[in-house]
Amino acid sequence: MKHVKKLFLSFAVSFFALVIHAQTPVDSLFGKNVQVGKYFDNRGFKMYYETYGSGEPLLIIHGNGGSIKDFTNQIPFFAKNYKVILADSRAQGRSIDNGDSLSYEMMTDDLNALLDHLHLDSCYVIGWSDGGINGLLLAIRHPDKVKKLAVTGANLVPDTSAVEPEIFTWARYLSDSINKLPLIPEVKTNRKLFNLLAHEPNISTAQLQTIKCPVLVIGGDHDVIRPRHTMLIAESIPRSYLWILPNSGHSTPIVYKDIFNKVVNDFFKNPYRKIEGLNRLN
Repeated sequence: MKHVKKLFLSFAVSFFALVIHAQTPVDSLFGKNVQVGKYFDNRGFKMYYETYGSGEPLLIIHGNGGSIKDFTNQIPFFAKNYKVILADSRAQGRSIDNGDSLSYEMMTDDLNALLDHLHLDSCYVIGWSDGGINGLLLAIRHPDKVKKLAVTGANLVPDTSAVEPEIFTWARYLSDSINKLPLIPEVKTNRKLFNLLAHEPNISTAQLQTIKCPVLVIGGDHDVIRPRHTMLIAESIPRSYLWILPNSGHSTPIVYKDIFNKVVNDFFKNPYRKIEGLNRLN
């Protein structure tokens, strides 16, 4: 059993170190703030969430294996003008889930239930990586809940048309390897996360075309998600803007925190502008 745990830990360390390579401050209270942290009994598990600030509601969604603290750079900025809502997604952070399955659709419906619990009819949404996938699905499955949506590093499918080949191969290796280990408690949760990374999502461009709200689609020019795929997402959404950051990888909310916050905030504050015909010259 010792060698099993050692192998599992090596998988977990490599996974979480690479998914979010730019670390948040270790002394951050976000994600463990006893003054504002609460649990919501939701569909078979207790969902942990925190809220900050006041104003129009803004839901911020973390990526695979992440937690609320990943947005240490966003919370103080947006809490000045918004009621910022963050949750640890199912089977991640403090939201312990002992179930056998996990999907983006489950997590999306969890977020919708949280908004209902908070008596919120609609909100602005920011999603990073898997959180971006959840944001897209929230706008598809619960369209009235999303006023405007900003997503960074999201993908529609689990293959090399969307994900850089070396990253896709690595994700499949993690998934295949952890599926061979005995299903001890230390392995069960991470098996769900690794399988999610390697085998989902499966969102069609036809589904994107049903999105009603304006969407800001963001990616790094050296993201793990191919820029051409990020462009496909933007082109498939009726009212979208596209923003590709130069000299950027996957961690746009951390590495480019100041410009990320400003551009996303401007997108939320200003009316969506459809640019056609000769206006494209402006």
